[in-house]
Amino acid sequence: MDPLDIARWQFGITTVYHFLLVPLTLGLGAGVALMQTAWVRTGDERYLRMTKFWGKLYLINFILGVATGLVQEFQFGMAWSDYSRFVGDVFGAPLALEGLLAFFAESTFLGVWIFGWGRLRKGVHLAALWLAVVGSWLSAFFIIAANSWMQHPVGVELGPDGRPVMTDIWAVLGNNTAQAAFSHTIAGALMVGGMFLLGISWHHLWRRRHDGIDGVDSEGRVVVGQNAHIAGRDKLDHGVWLRSLRIGAVVAIVGFGAVALTGDWQAKLMYEQQPMKMAAAEAACTSGSSFSILSIGDPGARDCSEVTPIIEVHGLLGFLATGDFGAEMPGIKDLEPQYIENFGQNLPDDPRLGDRAGAEIQYVPVMWVTYWGFRLMIGLGAIPAGAAVIALWLTRKGTVPSSKFIARLALVGITAPFAANIAGWIFTEMGRQPFVVAPNPAYWGNDAVYMFTAAAVSPTATVGELLFSVISLTLVYGALMVVLLILMFKYARGGVAAAMPDMEHGIERTDRGPDDPDRDDDPDRPSSDSDVLAFAY
Repeated sequence: MDPLDIARWQFGITTVYHFLLVPLTLGLGAGVALMQTAWVRTGDERYLRMTKFWGKLYLINFILGVATGLVQEFQFGMAWSDYSRFVGDVFGAPLALEGLLAFFAESTFLGVWIFGWGRLRKGVHLAALWLAVVGSWLSAFFIIAANSWMQHPVGVELGPDGRPVMTDIWAVLGNNTAQAAFSHTIAGALMVGGMFLLGISWHHLWRRRHDGIDGVDSEGRVVVGQNAHIAGRDKLDHGVWLRSLRIGAVVAIVGFGAVALTGDWQAKLMYEQQPMKMAAAEAACTSGSSFSILSIGDPGARDCSEVTPIIEVHGLLGFLATGDFGAEMPGIKDLEPQYIENFGQNLPDDPRLGDRAGAEIQYVPVMWVTYWGFRLMIGLGAIPAGAAVIALWLTRKGTVPSSKFIARLALVGITAPFAANIAGWIFTEMGRQPFVVAPNPAYWGNDAVYMFTAAAVSPTATVGELLFSVISLTLVYGALMVVLLILMFKYARGGVAAAMPDMEHGIERTDRGPDDPDRDDDPDRPSSDSDVLAFAY
C-alpha cells in the first residue's frame, strides 16, 4: 500500500463530503436573506414563516459544514507537509483572509442573526443575515482563489530554494481561473438551493392534498383549506410552500443559465491552461475538432489504443474550446511528448519520494473519470432546470398534482445538483493529475512553477498512520452524515411549526425588538430567551 494513495483517498473522501454542504450554504443562505427582506418590506407573515423554516435548515447545514470544513486545512500539515512547504508563501494570504476576514465575519453575524430575534430592530437583524451570507460568499472566493492558483499559478516567482514566492497578491486574487471557478461555483450553489426549495415545498403541498386539507375545483384550481387542530396547517401554510416552490424554480432556472455561461468560460480557460485535462475529458486521442458524444474503452484507460469513439459531432469541439467551428485542438498523442519534454519522463530520484523515486510519470489522467465526470456534471446539472420549468407549469393553478410518484421524484431530484457539483469537482481535481500544482503553459520549462502530487505527500507519514487517520475520519464523517440527515428530515418533515414552536402563542409578537412601540407584555407570551433558544437549537 502506498501512503500517497491513502492520503489521496483521505483528502478525496473528506473534501467531497464537505462540499456536499458548501453549495447548500451558499445557495440557501441567499434565499433565506431574500425571504427575510421581503418580510421586512411587506410585513407578510408568509415570508416570516418561510424565513424561519428555511433558516432552520440553513443553520443545520451550516453548522455541520463548519465541523467538516475545519479538517480540510489540518490535512495540509498532517498528510501533505511537503505540499504545505511548497505553497505556504502563496496560500498564507488567501487562507488568512478566508479565516480571519470572511469566516469570522460570517460566524459572528450569523450568531447575531440567530440570537437577535426579538432583540434587534428588524432592519439591523436583517443586515446581520446579509453580512453572514456575504461572508460565506467571500469565504468561498478566497478558498477558490487558492485552489485556482494550483490550477493556474500566477503572481509568483521561484525563490532560491525552488519554492514559489508571491510577488503580486492582486494577480493571485484576480486570477482569471479564480474568477471563472468562483462564478461557476456560485451558479451551481444557486441550482442546489433552488432545487432544495422546490423539492421540499412540493412535498408539503402534496401532503396537504394527501391529508385532505387542500383540494381542486372542476377546473383544476386549488381550493385552499386548513386544519385547525394542527399548528401551522392553515391557509397561510399553503402560501408558504407555493411561494417557496416558485422562488426555488426561478432560482434553479437562473442558476442553470449562469452555470452554462460560466462553464463555457471555464472550459475555454481549461483548454488554454490544462490542455491534457480537456483532451482526456473528450477522449480526444488525436488532434482535431470532433466532439465525442460517446466513446468506449477500458475504464482505467490511459492508453489511447484502448479508447474507441462511437458518436462524434465534427467541428463542435473547436467551437466549445475557441468559439470557432472547425478549430484544431491538440490531442493526447500530441500533448504527451510536450509534457515529457518539459517536465521529464520520470520522477526525480529523490529519497524523500520513497518507492516512487524514479517512477515513470503518467501525464494522461484516468480517462473514464474525466470523460464521464465531465458529462455527468453537465447532464445532472440540466435536471434542476428541466424540473423547475415543469414545476412552474404544473403548479400554475395553485397546487401540485396528487401523484405520489411525482412527489417522490421531486424529493429525489434534490440530489441531482449536489451530484453535479461533486462530479464537477472530481473532474477538476483528478483531471489535473499528475500535478498537485499544475504548470502555467505561459512558463513551461525549467523555471515553471509546478509540483507533482507524488512529491507533495508527507515523507514521514506511514501507511499505518494514514490508514488510522482515513478510517477514523471516515467513521466520524459517517456519524455526522447520520446526524445531518436525521435533523434535516426531522425539521423538513415537521414544516413551519417545527421551526416556530412558539406559533400557538402568536407569531408577530415573537419578532419585535424590545424598543418596538407595538410590543406588549402578554403574560401568556413565552419568554424571549425561550423563543430564541427553540429556534437556535
